[in-house]
This record gives sequence, structure tokens and C-alpha cells, in this order.
Amino acid sequence: MGYDIERFVGYVNEGLLCSICRDVLEDPLQAPCEHAFCTACIHGWLVHHSNCPEDRQVIDVSLLRPLYRYMKNDLNRLQLHCRNREYGCEMVCSLESIDRHERECEYSQIPCSNAGCSVQVERRHLDGHLAVCEFRSRECPNGCGYTILSAEDTQHNCVAELRTELELLRSEMICRVEEAKHEMESRLDSQRRHMVQKESILQNEIEELKSQMSRVMSDVRSLMAAERQHRQELEQAELEKREL
Repeated sequence: MGYDIERFVGYVNEGLLCSICRDVLEDPLQAPCEHAFCTACIHGWLVHHSNCPEDRQVIDVSLLRPLYRYMKNDLNRLQLHCRNREYGCEMVCSLESIDRHERECEYSQIPCSNAGCSVQVERRHLDGHLAVCEFRSRECPNGCGYTILSAEDTQHNCVAELRTELELLRSEMICRVEEAKHEMESRLDSQRRHMVQKESILQNEIEELKSQMSRVMSDVRSLMAAERQHRQELEQAELEKREL
């Protein structure tokens, strides 16, 4: 939608009016047939049509172009009232600068910045409203450190608030202790399983060493028996030699 023509001071050229909404062009685009439209208006039109609303020539979004520079300059030089005129703003400025003015206009209706407050006030009265807004917050004057809303002044109880916070802290501490306990138990259990596994491996190695020692001792006894047998044979041979 374009700018309401009633806001403008003096004559507005017909060529600067949107061919769809018939208001003064806002963010204008021009078709090859040189008819001009507000961007929002022509985009909405082309959703359901494929031609120019003025002369019915076929057009497409890709064929739309910015307004001619001389027309853009004429458009920007138009003088109009601030949209906050009904609230008391008497500013008249060029279309080129109207957006900047309205963003900063003291008569603009803006929402209260306090959470929960739905009031809208003029920018120039915002500070006064914030000073009395029932949703404004401030630190408790009794020194408990809590931020309270003005609407909660009568219900605020420092002792109760601090007791509630203490209970929350206690609950949080218990949860953290339990978490630390579970984590420690988990670590100890893991280390215990690791030690049992190591003990089993060492036990197996000891059994293997015992088996190896048993085999070695058996071999040693066999060697000693063979040596005694060999000695006896030598002594027998020596006796037979002497007899001969």
C-alpha cells in the first residue's frame, strides 16, 4: 500500500500515484509499459494475474524495474505531514526524509519497555509513564537484594524470599552432592573392575609360571636320574675292565 494522498501538501502529479491502490507510490516499481506501482501492490496483483492492471499488457515480476530517476526525484521532493499528526505532531517534511523523522518522532506511539505492561504511550511521555508504571521494577529497599515490581510491593516479604532462595540453594547443593557421589561411585566401581581384571590376569600368569617351574623340575629330575644311571654304567664298566 502507498502513502495516503491526504497527508500530502499541495498537488501530487497523477504519474506519482500507484495504478492499483491510487495512493502515492511507496517503494515504487515500473512495468515496461511505464505504469508505476507500489512494490507490495504489484507483487500482490501478480499472484493472481499476469498483466498490467492499467492496460492489460502481459508483464512478469522479472520485467519490473525501479522508477525513472527524474520521477524518483519528483517523488522524494513531495511534502507530507507526519503520520502522528492526529497526536499533535505538526512536522511537514519531504517524502525522502519522512521515515527518518517518524522513527524519532516524539509523538510516536511506542510500547512500554516494562515486561508485562501493554500500555502504549507517546515517546515524549515514556519517561513519565516508566516512573509510575505498575510493572516497573526496583531493588528491595530493605536490603534483601531482590528486584521487585511495584505491583508486588505489598506481597513482598524479605524473610520468605530469602527462605525460599535458601531452600532452592539447599536443594541444588543436595543434587550436586548426589551427582558427585554417583560419579565417585561409578569411578570406584570402574577401578574395582579394572583391578579384578588385572588380578585375574596376574593369577593366570602365576599359574603359567608354576606350570613352567613344574616342567623344569621334572626335566631336572630326569636329567639327574639319567646321570646316576650313566655313573652306574661307568662303574660297572670299570669293574669289568679290572676283572679283564
